[in-house]
Formats: sequence, C-alpha cells, structure tokens
Amino acid sequence: MNRKSCLLGDFLTLKRGHDLPSQMRQEGCIPVVSSAGITGYHSEAKAFAPGVVTGRYGTLGEVFFLEEDYWPLNTALYVVDFKGNDPRFTAYFLRNLLKNYQSDKAAIPGVDRNVLHALEVKIPSVDIQVQISQALSNYDDLIANNRRRIEILTRTASLLYREWFVHLRFPGHQLTKITDGVPDGWGKRSLTELADTVSYGFTASSTTEPVGPKFLRITDIVPSSISWINVPFCLASEKEISKYRLNPEDIVVARTGATVGYAKQIHYCEVDTVFASYLVRFKFSNSIDPLIPGTYMQSDEYKNHVRANAGGAAQPNANAVILGGAKILVPPTSIQRAFREWVTPINNQIAALEKSIERLSNARDLLLPRLINGELAV
Repeated sequence: MNRKSCLLGDFLTLKRGHDLPSQMRQEGCIPVVSSAGITGYHSEAKAFAPGVVTGRYGTLGEVFFLEEDYWPLNTALYVVDFKGNDPRFTAYFLRNLLKNYQSDKAAIPGVDRNVLHALEVKIPSVDIQVQISQALSNYDDLIANNRRRIEILTRTASLLYREWFVHLRFPGHQLTKITDGVPDGWGKRSLTELADTVSYGFTASSTTEPVGPKFLRITDIVPSSISWINVPFCLASEKEISKYRLNPEDIVVARTGATVGYAKQIHYCEVDTVFASYLVRFKFSNSIDPLIPGTYMQSDEYKNHVRANAGGAAQPNANAVILGGAKILVPPTSIQRAFREWVTPINNQIAALEKSIERLSNARDLLLPRLINGELAV
C-alpha cells in the first residue's frame, strides 16, 4: 500500500498544553486532559474538538482522542493543526508511532515536540486514513460503551451507599433509633482505624517489557476502569512482590497531584501486580466488610474530603493520615452482609466488563500496526 514519506511535522503540529492548577479550576463540563487522560473538568476550553492529546513525559504512547472541546494540561502535547489529515487516524498513528518511544533525556524523562516533529514517517492518503480509523474505531466504540457501563455500575453502587449510610434508609431503618446521626448498634470510625493495613507503594521504574509484575500507577486508576493492557511492568524481587502485591478488594488511592484522592477498588488481578509509590493501599476485612469503605472511597464525597485536607498549593499532596482520616458509619454484621449481597453482582459485572475491554484492546492493538504500516489492506 502506497505511503508518502515526510516528517511528522509535515503531517501535524503539536503544542505543549497549558497550566491549570487544581485550585484555579472552576466548576464546568470542559474536560481537563493530562498525560493520564481526562483528570477533571473546568468551565473554559483551551482547545477545540476534535482533539488528540499525548503525554510529554517518560514513555509515550498513551494517546487520547476527544470529540468535545477541552483543556490540555502542561504535562501533555496536543495537536493544533491536522494539516488536512483525518483526526481520528492521527490519534491511531501517534499511538503506533510513540509506542515504546523513550526520551534520550536521562535526568528529566520527557520529549521536546520539535524532536517529534523531526521524525521521519510514512503517511497513507486521506481516503485510506478514514478507512483505517473506521476499522479501528469499531473496537474503541465497544470499549467506550463498556466504560460507560462501568461508570453507571460504579455510580449505582455509590447511590446505594448514600441511601444506606448517608440518608440512613437501610433495611430496617424504620425500627431503628438514630442518635446524632448514628443508628443504634452502629459506630463511626475513621478509615485508618478500620483498616487492617495502610501502606505506601513500591518505588521502581516502569517498562513495557514483561520483566516482572504489573506496576499499577496513578495514571492507571484515574479512568473509569483500569485498562490492564496498558499497565506496565517493573523489576521486583519475590520479597518485594509479596510485600506490595495487590489482591481483589484492596483499595489504592492517589496521594499527589491533580488526581489526589482518586481511588480504585481492585476487582481482579490475573497476574502479579504491585502498586507504585504515589499510591496508598488500604486493606479491610476484620473490622468492616471491604466493599463498604471501597464503595465510599470511590465516591466524589471522598475525593472532596481528601482535597479539602490536602497540603501543597501548586502540587496537592496527601499522606496516609489524611487519606485515612475520613470517618464512615460501621453497621452491624447483618447490614454488612446485606450490602455485600447487593454490591457483589455489580462488582462482578464491572470485572467482566474490564476483562472484555482488555480483550477488545488486545485485538485492536494487534491490528493497529499492521493497518498503519500497510501490511493489511482495509
């Protein structure tokens, strides 16, 4: 299949994103996009749809396509001129080009957009670009649909938590006396008091090579679901793997940056997975069913609590004391069992959808380089 040789800068123009500290953000519906994808919302856009954004630090390859106006953060590069090329194809092309791309700057891992502009590339005609993007977007549309379903399921569990533990309309509430917001037979304790263990993560360098366990980072827990295919690996000894290994129902929380307070409860780990140093892991089992704090910690209420107490103006950060300082109601065992009966099917559906996303992503990523490079016709 014919391809035109040119420099990447002849195909598109990249620009560095714009500063927007978390304390400067105003309530709105404009996505704020970093190297990790959408990490919040603002009232003003700096770039207009369609958008293509990629990170400018470390290992590149994560590329995000947006169909709405957005604000690209300064940790990212975004396309300001597609030069007549198909925008969605541009996103796929960059993903393929930048996969495993490593900066040669050892001290500050990152990349200069001018270096990228100087890369030699081969580009198909616009007609072929559209055909390729349509073939690949079929997979991405299914992935996006699964992620929307995960968002709905997560919200459903959160609403049930609010109904039972905030509005106190739990089973049998009509017959239960409530004093100062605490039902008889219940208690109120901090997450730290309830947790079996609270621990900081593992310090290591990530790599796309399968040299050891999966290495879960803040970047990986920010989206609505963990994209396990994109979680990198790291070198770790058996002792380190044992110490930092994640298990189902563990909860990890981001402790720094614009995503401080983001939490994910692990639904499944099919391979050994450790968690990175900017995450804090909570384990529950003895004092409370882990699905109760897990559901709460994935809510906006928990994020707001953490952010209200986090230190640091330019770079918000929260230690384990702050992350574990939120207090929740602890119901009797019967209510805990009932909550698990309701939430377990929801979490099982989320796990099944995450596995489906992984299969679809694998299929798409097998096709991607072959279509882009002309090895397969469309």
